[in-house]
Amino acid sequence: MSTWTTARRLCALIFGVITSLSIVDLARGEGVLNVGLVPSEDPRVVVTDNQALLDHLHKALGMEVKPFVATDYNGVIEALRAKKLDIALLGPFSYVLANQVAGVDAFALLETQKQGATYHSVIIARKDHGITSLKDLPGKTFAFVDPSSTSGHLFPKAALVKAGYNPDTMFSRMIFSGGHDASAVAVQNGKVDAAAIADALLEPAFSRGMLKKDEVAVIWTSEPIPGAPAVYRRDLPADLKAKIREAFAQIRDMPWGPNTTIKRFVPVEDKAYDVVRDTAKVLNLDLSKMK
Repeated sequence: MSTWTTARRLCALIFGVITSLSIVDLARGEGVLNVGLVPSEDPRVVVTDNQALLDHLHKALGMEVKPFVATDYNGVIEALRAKKLDIALLGPFSYVLANQVAGVDAFALLETQKQGATYHSVIIARKDHGITSLKDLPGKTFAFVDPSSTSGHLFPKAALVKAGYNPDTMFSRMIFSGGHDASAVAVQNGKVDAAAIADALLEPAFSRGMLKKDEVAVIWTSEPIPGAPAVYRRDLPADLKAKIREAFAQIRDMPWGPNTTIKRFVPVEDKAYDVVRDTAKVLNLDLSKMK
């Protein structure tokens, strides 16, 4: 599973638009909690995959919980800004933007049996193409995943800038593959010399034969990247925020779709995302244009 897909599924995991309720009603556990879901798949499949979480929130908060399928990250941020959304799950860069413009704070990170609360970006290369470190990349062919991919573009690009290179001109050819899996296959098949992907893909790629350990090596690994955070509006009542934190802290080994299990949620603070802010500064990114 690509990190971008994971982030979208994580965003689909939780949270939504609160309508027809006062903050007082929410604090008392009254009314309906409408949970917004970003459709990484068919909306009906998304709701089914998240049913265990919806049921848990209903029981833990003592409220009726109804799913609402949203459209994209921007819609979630705008709903937060308009105070129609009380809690949400955002990607790392999306959270930094929402923290600035929508008055939200991160409170938890999801761990699955496949990926912890943090992950890494890695650059892989074919061993027979003479690449053992970043200094061997100029003049080679290279694949990033997507312009908005945290581990498949933004973090490795910042690393190249810090190393003194211009990622826009250093390669003989550079492509956006569209997916972490596609980048891995492009390296294995020799379509590109090297590529940036999420480390969570490596073992599945090796086990499925997508990558061969005797032919492909990791030549660079990023510092830990915080995963997609669960967030709530800063102005919610303190007792409601405490109930929400406790509801997520209770989760252990919860089914999430047909092939994944939510191991747990772990507490997180805003400062964990300073590494994301620093990366944005290195790249001179306008976060308001990020999705």
